This record gives sequence, C-alpha cells and structure tokens, in this order.
Amino acid sequence: MTSTGVIDLNDVELFASEGHHAAFRELRAHAPVYRNPGPDGSGFWALTRYEDVLAAYRDHDTYSSAHGAILGGSFRTGGDTASGDMLVASDPPRHRMLRRLMHPPFSPSMVARVSTQVRSLLAEGVARMRQEGGCDFALDFAPLLPVGALMALFGVGASDARHIVGLTRRMVGYRDPALCPQDDDERLRLAHAQADIFEYFADLLDERRDEPDRDDVLGMLLRARLNGLPLDDTQILYNCMNIAVGGNETSSYTTCAGFLALLRNPGEWRRLREDPGLLPGALEEILRWSSTNAYVQRVTLRDTRIHGVEIPAGEIVTLWNVSANRDPGQFREPDRFDITRDPNRHLSFGSGVHRCIGAPTGNAELAEAFTALIESGSAFRTAGDPVRLRSNFILGFTSMPIEIAG
Repeated sequence: MTSTGVIDLNDVELFASEGHHAAFRELRAHAPVYRNPGPDGSGFWALTRYEDVLAAYRDHDTYSSAHGAILGGSFRTGGDTASGDMLVASDPPRHRMLRRLMHPPFSPSMVARVSTQVRSLLAEGVARMRQEGGCDFALDFAPLLPVGALMALFGVGASDARHIVGLTRRMVGYRDPALCPQDDDERLRLAHAQADIFEYFADLLDERRDEPDRDDVLGMLLRARLNGLPLDDTQILYNCMNIAVGGNETSSYTTCAGFLALLRNPGEWRRLREDPGLLPGALEEILRWSSTNAYVQRVTLRDTRIHGVEIPAGEIVTLWNVSANRDPGQFREPDRFDITRDPNRHLSFGSGVHRCIGAPTGNAELAEAFTALIESGSAFRTAGDPVRLRSNFILGFTSMPIEIAG
C-alpha cells in the first residue's frame, strides 16, 4: 500500500497511458520494496530504487534467473521449461558456460555484418520517407533494425526476417489487440505465439543440419559444445528465440522512443544534428529514457531483508529498470532528456554477469538508425498521437506517425 493506494504493475493500461512514471515515483518514495497484488492472491515483489535493483542484479546467491526473465513468460506452470538451457534463464555456473557458447553470434565481426545490413535497409527507408513525405515510424522505419539484424545473424532473406519480426511482435504484444487477436485466454495466446516461433526455427534448423559450417547463428550453435557434448535441438531453439525476441525487438522500440524524445525536445535534436559527435552520449540517454525492457524477474533462493521488509525464499521479485533509470538518487533531474548526461550508468542492459550479451549489437543498430536520420538532412515532426504498446514488459509503440517538415 502506498500513500495513494494500491498500484498494480501488472496492469498494461498503466503503461499504455504512460502513467507508470508517476506510479514509480510514488513507489520509490513510499514503498521501494512493494508487494504487488495478484488476482489469485499470489502477486510478486517489486524493487524500484536504483541501488536495490543494481544489488539484486549482482546477488546470484539470493536471486535466481532460472525461472525466466518475464512474469508469466512461460504458459506452463511449475517454472520455465527453458531453465538452464536459455542464457537468460540460467544461473552461475551454468550461465557462464552458456554465455561462452553465445559469444560468437555477438562477436565484433558479426556486429559489423549487422551494421552493414541495417545501414543498407535504413538508406532505403529514408529514401521512401523523403519520397512519401513521412511514414508511420513504428511500422515502416524502426522495424528495419531487427529485419537487418536477423538477416545478418541467421542468414535469411528480407522476407523471412520480416516474418520472424511479425512472430516475435505477436509474442511480445500478446496482450495488445493491435498485434494479437484478444479472442482467447492470455496464456493460450502466449502459447500459440511461442509455438509459432519455435516452429519457424525448427524448420530452419532442419534445413541447416547439413550446413554446420555456415557462419551464422545456427551454424555456430550446431558447432557448439556444452561439457563436451553438442547442444540438443531444444537448447538451440531456445537460444534462437532468445536472440530473435530479446536481442532484436528491443532495438526497434528503443529507436521509436528515442526519436520521439528528440522530436519532443527540439533543442536536443538540434544539438545532435549540429554536432553528430554527441551521438554516443545521446544513445546512452536514449537507452536510459526508453528503458524498453521495463523489468526482469528473479526468484529468491533464501530469505532476504530489504529496507526492513522481509522477503521469504521462493518469492518472485521484479527488478524495475524503468524505475531505477529515473531514480533521482542516481540521476540528476531524471525526468529531463539530456543527450550530454554524464555520468549515465543506466541499467537498460542489466548489470553484472546478466548484462545483455547483445548490447554491442543493439548499440550498433541504434547508431546506424540515428546516423541515418541525422544525415538525411530532413526536418521531422510528429503527425499524430503515438500509440503505446499494451505491455508491462516491453515499453514501445505500435504506431508513431511522422512527417517531413522541410
């Protein structure tokens, strides 16, 4: 209970209306260790202050990742079936072994390949925008980042890459009627979305079994060895899904949030256009500001106490990046968008051993997107109200119309 009453962090309307920032200010001030209510009496704990979220990320003896990163992320009961097989659903020492296996798909050479492919698609996207006088940025421009990345990472064509993006969008947006019909139970919707992704990658894996020397994600995973043994199909498919959903959906939504912030703060957009050398710092601020991955889930392995509040073992605890990244105890004027903010130790990629392994790839995609927008020489403005994704996990937009003003 806060000073204003109960706040439900599982309510997607709270996030779709951008009311979450006010809610998190309330929680940081009055209930930094908050028991979020559940309809069946279950619920979960929420950590909202920067120092508490950072400490939890780094405390693997108390907080386990083995149950998955997302509340209700598996439609099955009894835990996440990816536990110990998917990087984000594993704890040390298993996590260290899986992380070593996942390094090749995120090597500097692969990052460079992703950048080249994304740059080509963005050049075509800017040309279309100029020709048509604008676009729906969330539908027509930002998805070019994951499309290009998937083409490079999995060695597929543009059509297949767009198909994968459509599948992952429906999984991430299974609670949003703009992306997924709401005519059945939420858990069934999620189950169908996950099954469609697995089916696609299972078919692709069957095609690639005779090509293990390919220099792409599937080839690398087919050649990988864990404790001296090859990965089984389930392990390969889980980590393909991890890359396709976790690594690529976020880049598109972060680009939308970042560009909207620049358009709503024209002084910052002008500074960046006049001095593109500010781009690295601007990208860090865009990542902090967007906090696209709103939280991660953990489960307590032992009883713990935070700010005098007892959390028993076996409880779900959520680490709210979106709140930590606006904590005034860490960031000066946190609700101000400042492309020269320094220091800017945001938690958008997590921290410690669970810092996102795809961060260099994501940064490269964002750099290509904003470089293309800067170098276009066009003046942009919003052409209608943006529509936020109905999700409390991925913060993004399903529509963001813009037009070229000159």
